[in-house]
Amino acid sequence: MSRSAAPSWALLLVLCGAIFLEGIDIGMLNVALPPIRAELGLTTGELQWVMSGYVLGYGGFMLLGGRAADLFGRRRMFLVPLAVFLVFSGLGGLATEGWMLIAARCVTGVCAAFMAPAGLSIITTTFPAGPRRERALLVYSGTAGGGFSIGLVAGGLLTAADWRWVFFAPIVPALLVLLAALPLVPKDSAPRQPRPRVDVAGAITVSVAVLLLVMTVERAAHATALRTTGTLVTALALLAVFVTIERRTATPLVRLGILRSRPLVRAGAMGLLFTAAFFGFQFLAVLYLQEFRGWSAAETSFALLAMGADAVLAPTLTPRLVRRFGHARVIVAGLLLAALGYALFLPVGADWTYAAMFPSLLLVGIAFALVYGPLAIVATDRVAAGEQGLAGGLLYTSFQFGAAFGLSAVTAVITAAGSGAPATPLGSYRAGLIVPTAAVVIALLIGVLGMRERRPGRAVRSGQRAIGSTEPVGTGAGAGSGTGTGSVTRPE
Repeated sequence: MSRSAAPSWALLLVLCGAIFLEGIDIGMLNVALPPIRAELGLTTGELQWVMSGYVLGYGGFMLLGGRAADLFGRRRMFLVPLAVFLVFSGLGGLATEGWMLIAARCVTGVCAAFMAPAGLSIITTTFPAGPRRERALLVYSGTAGGGFSIGLVAGGLLTAADWRWVFFAPIVPALLVLLAALPLVPKDSAPRQPRPRVDVAGAITVSVAVLLLVMTVERAAHATALRTTGTLVTALALLAVFVTIERRTATPLVRLGILRSRPLVRAGAMGLLFTAAFFGFQFLAVLYLQEFRGWSAAETSFALLAMGADAVLAPTLTPRLVRRFGHARVIVAGLLLAALGYALFLPVGADWTYAAMFPSLLLVGIAFALVYGPLAIVATDRVAAGEQGLAGGLLYTSFQFGAAFGLSAVTAVITAAGSGAPATPLGSYRAGLIVPTAAVVIALLIGVLGMRERRPGRAVRSGQRAIGSTEPVGTGAGAGSGTGTGSVTRPE
């Protein structure tokens, strides 16, 4: 796709606007959770589902959404879900029952499952491989973090008036983004069949399987062991059926050969664990500050603003660090900072000053800047242009499943710790903090092992770059031509 620099960056601005809205939507909802619980009379488990309903729709349909962008066009799969996302985000503010709010969140999650990989693949197929694409991806990921950070502050201020404004406020900016996107998002340059063949059986099977997996994780803290085991076994069985279907069909939804890309698989594993830690920690922090310490929604918003350091660092500092040290070292450094941040928060006290909390919050924000964007670059860098949507779908599925896992695991630990005797809320929070700490330590080990697996010189000879590589980016077919992407993941 041949485009001048100005249109490309104007397009990036629109894509960033959409991902910004997604981030601000999540950030505003976080600080509104306690008032929502109070007005709608939700239990802790039901309150978790207000967040997890979005994650369920997002994670359950991400693979289908990513592949749909490749099959039906990235423009269509970006614009239509964006419009539906706008409508249902507003409808959430009209909810009078918990199930209504959860349903609205599920629909917006499904829309994001189609929109996010489409937006990511538009970037990776519009910007030529190399520094320009890397900077675009880092700006894109930093914008998501910026939306989350601003959402924390805006959510606190809006919640002080009425939590429903958290859902109503994004309607106008979302409409503006949609109107700006219409002329700027390009049509797919590659010719498409009028009616692409769709792997319907594979799409249904994998979507149901992922939905059941997410539900298994989400309900583990509240369901019986028998029910949890039943949904898990059913999900695994459906995944086995899905693999069989993909091996036999001529037009698979997920070409299994793409999973031979070690950077993609490793990035997905680390992304899952990193987001599990991040969302679990943030959930605990909100409960601790508002329900235990009695801080207002606005005070909580400003307190958590330190976690938004990634909005500034991702597009400014991270690209320089990546060029100097390589993706793997930057990711590992970020995971190390996250582990340190969570560990410092473990002994949280009943009367901690904000100065005592600040180092953990800041470290977590810096870690997000160093990990999130580089993981997206590594996962999609060596994937063919025709499978960029699929690669993005796989990566974002791991992110969303990680978020679901983190929320569920933290809730389960809090519930278990609170049922003992003697039980205190503070003791439950401390126990829950073990989850994000352990998750990010495991991610760190995966990153370190990935660096050690790399054999010196091999990536250069083959034109491939493992996640542990420290060579400059932009090698391969895509870099040489200035368009498209190189690919080590060739059709079978």
